[in-house]
Amino acid sequence: MFQYAAAGAGGGSSSLITMVLSFAFMFGVFYFVLIRPQKKKQQSRNQMLSTLKKGDKIVTIGGLHGTIQEITNETVVLLVNDVTKLTFERSAISHAINIS
Repeated sequence: MFQYAAAGAGGGSSSLITMVLSFAFMFGVFYFVLIRPQKKKQQSRNQMLSTLKKGDKIVTIGGLHGTIQEITNETVVLLVNDVTKLTFERSAISHAINIS
């Protein structure tokens, strides 16, 4: 980084400014393309997890479909069919199914 500043006799500071501006531009692109959308996605997922209630139909990360029988802060008991109940971590829920 300092090689560019020392390389030119009179124009060294302009190349340093150009390099700093290019790094700032790259950070801005990364922020708007990668970081910001990921934060929005995580925020909407946290909101979905916090609004779940008994009777909601959900899909787990592993692809298992079920209906919430019991729910606590950490775990969810799913009713898979009339007899089978499975316990999962709340974070293992992928998404809720909207039945219209």
